[in-house]
Amino acid sequence: KAIPGESLPISATIFREGHDTFSANALLFDPSGKLVQTAPMREIWPNSERYEAWVTPTTLGTWHFAIEVYDSKGVTDQSEKYAIRAEDARALIGSWYEFFPRSEGATKDAKGKVVTGTFKTAQASLKRVADMGFDILYLPPIHPIGVSFRKGKNNSTTAEPGDCGVPWGIGSKDGGHDAINPELGTLKDFQDFVAAAKKLNIEIALDLALQCSPDHPWVKTNEEFFSKRADGTIAYAENPPKKYQDIYPINFDNNYTGLFNEVLRIVKFWISQDIKAFRVDNPHTKPVHFWQELIATVNKEFPEVIFLAEAFTKPSMMHALGKAGFQQSYTYFTWRVTKQELTEYGREVSKTTSAFFRPNFWVNTPDILPFHLQSGNPAVFALRAVLASTMTPSWGMYAGYELYEHVPFKEGGEEYRDSEKYEIKVRDWAGARKAGLTLEPFIAQLNAIRKEHKALQRLRNLEFHPTDNENIIAYSKREGDDLILVVVNLDPSRPQETMVHWDMWFLGFEGETFEVTDLLDGKKHTWHPHTFVRLNPGRPDGKVAHIVKVAIK
Repeated sequence: KAIPGESLPISATIFREGHDTFSANALLFDPSGKLVQTAPMREIWPNSERYEAWVTPTTLGTWHFAIEVYDSKGVTDQSEKYAIRAEDARALIGSWYEFFPRSEGATKDAKGKVVTGTFKTAQASLKRVADMGFDILYLPPIHPIGVSFRKGKNNSTTAEPGDCGVPWGIGSKDGGHDAINPELGTLKDFQDFVAAAKKLNIEIALDLALQCSPDHPWVKTNEEFFSKRADGTIAYAENPPKKYQDIYPINFDNNYTGLFNEVLRIVKFWISQDIKAFRVDNPHTKPVHFWQELIATVNKEFPEVIFLAEAFTKPSMMHALGKAGFQQSYTYFTWRVTKQELTEYGREVSKTTSAFFRPNFWVNTPDILPFHLQSGNPAVFALRAVLASTMTPSWGMYAGYELYEHVPFKEGGEEYRDSEKYEIKVRDWAGARKAGLTLEPFIAQLNAIRKEHKALQRLRNLEFHPTDNENIIAYSKREGDDLILVVVNLDPSRPQETMVHWDMWFLGFEGETFEVTDLLDGKKHTWHPHTFVRLNPGRPDGKVAHIVKVAIK
């Protein structure tokens, strides 16, 4: 996988009988089959017999590469061709933000009753999202919510009058997956919301959740879409230990063609509403071949559309979904905390699986309040945002993160108390801003840095560098002359110091010293191949990291 303008490595083990020398090239063919690049391959380590070259697709489409080997006598072998799928840039690069429209602009009346937000009130929040530098806004399902077995606050199985229900319990008398929840407004209101986002250079991503409430129209019109128990009743969804009594899962075996065509119709309907990104809920609980066929069919007609897999499951399934066509995937970053964990995982997603798996690093989600955030320490929110936004080209954040929301439902659990999945949140964004109790300015700074530096918009260029302190991690990213170095204090509570040993071979230049500019505070420094660094998160400015631009001479 690649995007236009993204260089990617072509590697091969090459050896031959005897002692004669040989040379090798990586050959790149454009979608028409024309040879457009011949890149000499070099042995990446003496006597390793492992060779590498970098090639760069320049347009959308299916490109191919091959490897050519020749000796001094002019004898040539050429390998078979292998495909490179060059997709829309948003398949690799994006700053994602998630909010619930019903909470944006929500208020409390004089009696304390919550008045829901709508698409009209949520339009005012678009500027806040744009000011933080996010370019993709993901909305949980915007469809009618079922009444039968509706969940109450904090996942109670008994809903009280006025409880708004879980957006993922899709379908009611007002319609199904192609309808708008009337509490949010009309289709025209949604169209206006999307148009307003476009003016701020924000793409809207919708949730594609293939499940239904017991009130979904399909329950009456297409019973074959669901699994039934021996007594004829439809089984509700389970993802042990979680139970979803308000949701019916889909059965793909009884009428695969009919279900496929219906889902394709729904996806194309939302594409017609100018939606070009879909976050797919729990794709690992559906057949992989279904996604392979659906995504290929959609992308054949709409190559700019991308799909993000929300599959927190075993690596083999996550990787299979990437190979099946998902342009992006949620990851285990949320739970990788230590220097060793981050280093191993960073190398995995940037090197081992980067041919088929594009990671999107989310710092939190409505379902996941990771343990390291539950202290509420602002420094841990800041450092995790630095890691997510600089290690990979795509990262994401769920609303409330910038307000340091951190109270768990129960000790030892990773769910939010008073979770927004089950109730409307009334947040005082302006009050937090006035009191200085928000991470918004720092988030805006991180996203601005990402947009200004192509090195941070690439995945395969992530390289880690040794440090003498396990509480400090250091890594680099380079694209051409754009070289960014990042040093992060992983301890949000105490100052940490270390020597960072920059691997100059990976950095691609030589010198006893080099000049850097810290993009977070604008200060200039002279660094060495062995640089002393001290980071104190307790200072008034909360210095948790250096993100520096290297002046390459």
